Amino acid sequence: MKGFRIKGSFNDARQPNGRQVFSIEIAAEDKDAATEQALSTLGSKHKLKRWEIALDSMEEITASEAKDHVVQYKIGG
Repeated sequence: MKGFRIKGSFNDARQPNGRQVFSIEIAAEDKDAATEQALSTLGSKHKLKRWEIALDSMEEITASEAKDHVVQYKIGG
């Protein structure tokens, strides 16, 4: 399993510019699985459609770089 840090934004009318910026860490097998999990998680937590979420960057991280303890554990740290 690998760790990924995904950065992006989604529609949020309460923000001054109409977008909420986020950064999320995910443990997944590959980039496609990480993308799927990020869209699923953000969509369910914030009641968003997939087209409302913009993923700007995705980088692979090691266990020592991960801040989320669950991600650290899953990728072997």
